[in-house]
Amino acid sequence: MPEPQYVEVGDGVALATYSWGDASGPTVVLVHGFASSTADTWVHTGWVRMLEREGFRILGIDQRGHGASQKPHDSAGYTVRSLARDVESVLDTFLIDEALYVGYSLGARVGWQVALDLGDRVPRAVLGGVPDGIPLDRLDTDQVRRYATDGTPVADPVTQSYITLAERVAGNDMHALLALAEGMRDSRSIDPDPAHAPQQPVLFATGALDGVLEGSRRLAEAAPQATFFEIPGRHHFNAPGAKAFRVAALEFLRG
Repeated sequence: MPEPQYVEVGDGVALATYSWGDASGPTVVLVHGFASSTADTWVHTGWVRMLEREGFRILGIDQRGHGASQKPHDSAGYTVRSLARDVESVLDTFLIDEALYVGYSLGARVGWQVALDLGDRVPRAVLGGVPDGIPLDRLDTDQVRRYATDGTPVADPVTQSYITLAERVAGNDMHALLALAEGMRDSRSIDPDPAHAPQQPVLFATGALDGVLEGSRRLAEAAPQATFFEIPGRHHFNAPGAKAFRVAALEFLRG
């Protein structure tokens, strides 16, 4: 991993960003999912190596609350629109007029909003494992809060699975991730709306064993220039590492 370059976004939060590749090549922005990081989702799974080999300029962003970025505990900063504005601020700081977008899970939900808000500035987007509702909606935030505060055991198995996911990555802050979950719920008014889908070419890619598969497919059906790719044999948490996903995305990004 290169050393992070920090970008201060509108509300003073410092985001860690990482750059690879030839600065003269087309830019690909990589945005990871919940409780993950640029390294975890994109470097360790071979995406950065593949894209750099193909001549792209790569810009990875640790979303607020993740990786080496600052981790505020105020849920107000974690709405979908706030996270989308973070991506726009990073592009502005690096003076990038046009960028391809690749996001997974939470990063894909943010990418739907980025594609809508930035229009032609994002000519193509890959949205992997994108939910058709609010991410983390099944999380029992009261149980997470008690667990983070005093270690009270979590009874709900879905909530426990998210906690296990969060604890897998060193440096995660459970209170920041809880604020993220609450901020996502404050975004209900901008659930992905099939009636207002991105107009540019979008590759939707979701694992065949992923619980959000049919929801992702419905979003793809609503986008006028969408392609849908079902990642064979993969569930939500291991799809980013699938070679078939990388190959399909590369072919799509080449245009």
